[in-house]
Amino acid sequence: MIYLDHAATTPVPREVADAMYSVLTEQYGNPSSQYALGADMKKQVESWRKTIAAALGCDTKQLFFTSCGTEGDNWAIQAACWQNRHVGKHIVTTAVEHNAVLETCKWLEKQGYEVTYLAPDGNGDLSAQQVLDAVRPDTAVVSVMLVNNELGNVYPIAEIAKGLARKNPKTLLHTDAVQGFLKVPCSPKALGADFVTISAHKIGGPKGVGALYIGPRVRNPRPLLAGGGQESGLRSGTEATAQIAGFAKAVELRMNGLQEKLSQMADIKAYAKEQLSTIPDLQIIGSGTAPHVLSVALVGWPSANIVTDLSSQGICISAGSACHQGKLSHVVDAIRLPKKTGQSVIRLSVGPETTKTDIDACVEALRKHHDTRMPML
Repeated sequence: MIYLDHAATTPVPREVADAMYSVLTEQYGNPSSQYALGADMKKQVESWRKTIAAALGCDTKQLFFTSCGTEGDNWAIQAACWQNRHVGKHIVTTAVEHNAVLETCKWLEKQGYEVTYLAPDGNGDLSAQQVLDAVRPDTAVVSVMLVNNELGNVYPIAEIAKGLARKNPKTLLHTDAVQGFLKVPCSPKALGADFVTISAHKIGGPKGVGALYIGPRVRNPRPLLAGGGQESGLRSGTEATAQIAGFAKAVELRMNGLQEKLSQMADIKAYAKEQLSTIPDLQIIGSGTAPHVLSVALVGWPSANIVTDLSSQGICISAGSACHQGKLSHVVDAIRLPKKTGQSVIRLSVGPETTKTDIDACVEALRKHHDTRMPML
């Protein structure tokens, strides 16, 4: 199998699975228990938190474990709205956010909030000034993703933060950094964000665990879940210790030689872009600079058919975010691609394990699809 869908999820290294297995079978204590088995597990959880916080560039007391990126996005936006409930009921976000952000905003609209959805240009680019121009005195929160999961565009979070400090210091800033963590710089301090969402399964960790950074400007954050007081009382519920262990091990492995890995991924992406450009009717979509995501369109050939054809040959690519479940991407709609092009968009996303041989096989399969299948759009 050739796996080129690392933006959807990533392979789990044996070391990560082994770390999780050890916790499940030997270190199974509840961190809230008072006896040694539980106390030891509590120390382990805090050690794993320290590993992840160090990689993100924040204090351990600012990092809270969640079940996934979606949960972190929901929590951040609602917590920001709660803190700024006396500031106003206006939210600024983009039309190309992950559905975890967009659906949260739609739900808040039903609660009386007004949401401004900003559309990037045809290349998927969004300027800080575009965001700041939409901010009003009653803006409670701005939520802009760090890296777009379909185009690979990196958005100017630090510049937005600096502008907010001048225009409306009370407005809180959230960034979904699920696709950015350990791929582009995303230290909360450097970004100036009040909330940063990350997830384990995009970097070789298990599904079912993520984390939310909550910065010092967030006063008495609204708890996500009430209960036994875990996660400093902000997200109660017994800790998912095996998943957290896997998350920390994945971070540790990815951090080992990180710059070399990122350089290799960027080189592989550049190679893919060069080779794919030799296929007739193929267009590069967006101007994404993240090292792992490449969006293209084989114009005239439906993306679903391409994905199915390559899957039959053991090649895994996608037609955009895995969360779309076969529907036309809202990202494609937002950047106003021609309909024929939009219906042909596919995404390749690479990891440290991806080789030029993998890319060659994919390019050959796409060229064969172009040459042997009739266009249908």
